[in-house]
Amino acid sequence: MKIFKPLNVFALLLLVSILSVGCKNSNTNDLNEQSRVRKEVHAEDILGNPEYLAISYGGYRKMTRDSQPSLKELKDDMKILSAMGIKIIRTYNVQLEQAPNLLKAISELKQENATFEMYVMLGAWIDCQNAWTGKTPNHDIESDANAAEIERAIALANKYPDIVKVVAVGNEAMVKWAASYYVQPDVILKWVTYLQDKKAAGELPEKLWITSSDDFASWGGGDALYHTEDLEKLYRAVDYVSMHTYPYHNTHYNPEFWKVPGEEEGLDDLQKVDAAMQRAVDFAKTQYDSVSNYMKSIGVDKPIHIGETGWATTSNGFYGPNGSRATDEYKQAKYYSMIRDWTNENNISCFYFEAFNERWKDAANQKGSENHFGLFTIDGQAKYALWDLVDDGVFDGLTRNENPITKTYDGKKDLLIENVLVPPANTETSIK
Repeated sequence: MKIFKPLNVFALLLLVSILSVGCKNSNTNDLNEQSRVRKEVHAEDILGNPEYLAISYGGYRKMTRDSQPSLKELKDDMKILSAMGIKIIRTYNVQLEQAPNLLKAISELKQENATFEMYVMLGAWIDCQNAWTGKTPNHDIESDANAAEIERAIALANKYPDIVKVVAVGNEAMVKWAASYYVQPDVILKWVTYLQDKKAAGELPEKLWITSSDDFASWGGGDALYHTEDLEKLYRAVDYVSMHTYPYHNTHYNPEFWKVPGEEEGLDDLQKVDAAMQRAVDFAKTQYDSVSNYMKSIGVDKPIHIGETGWATTSNGFYGPNGSRATDEYKQAKYYSMIRDWTNENNISCFYFEAFNERWKDAANQKGSENHFGLFTIDGQAKYALWDLVDDGVFDGLTRNENPITKTYDGKKDLLIENVLVPPANTETSIK
């Protein structure tokens, strides 16, 4: 029979002590990691925080929204956006399956990976009476469908309080050029107040922020036509202001800032483009300041964030070769970089429009600009703005529509540069 010698008592105590400390350190590290991941954040922590990059999102791949993205497609998109540092996305309506399925997809991704973070600014679409029906829209009366849309948004915000951090009532729903569907400010005010009352009554998460996302003009930054008592009340009702600014569209509608001035005519083509893009960013800053100035003039002090801004990469219309010549990937990359730098430096959230191309927006004209605002193509090619991230390998192993993430133009910058359009000279009087 084998006899085991007893361990030295001191050595035994030392061994127990080492194992105990090791277990404590391991448990502490695990708890710290869980605490970091599980710490609840709210809109006030996210908005204006450059560590939480924002983007506008639609996952539609087909020519019509009758074809909804699958749960897998939504998860693939969220993994791609997360890889590039996006942590909050903006949606637009809860009428269709995409928004609830997106929230389900994010919830499942969080269950699969405790470190996964993605939050949502949930849009509730608002229309006027007869919108999209072929009948004459009545902009003074709201659609009967609005109430159900708001209730769906409430249900989702309560079902996914760890994900939904903002509810936006309407999208460009007050601006008068949205002639198919716009409503008067009192309608938006009514539903914002309704949601705030729900929050006060404990029927919505206490820290949920409520806003409306609209053009800078709708927020009083332009024509005095919008300076109404109801708008002032809306400013006081929202938790923050979500404003849109589009220098891209203004290259056609208000082109003076865009044209190459006489003193720059001696520059080479790319220098002219770079200077024009700086003027475009300055234009966005001016619109932001105009909203801020109006808000202060009525005695309100709320955060202002950018709910939309973006730059399309294809256009056969107002913004293409026969128009303002604003459209190409080089300009999109310049705008994306500069607008991110400015907003991050100034603690402004920017829900850049948009993550992926969507071909349903102008289904009858596939080269229409509305189909080409994405930083990615439909099939997952990264446009020039994101080429550096492809080089850095952040998308390795990720796919869209089963395709790996690759560069447009096969990564050949010389081919991309060949497609850069130079803005018109200031002496050119006609932009078609």
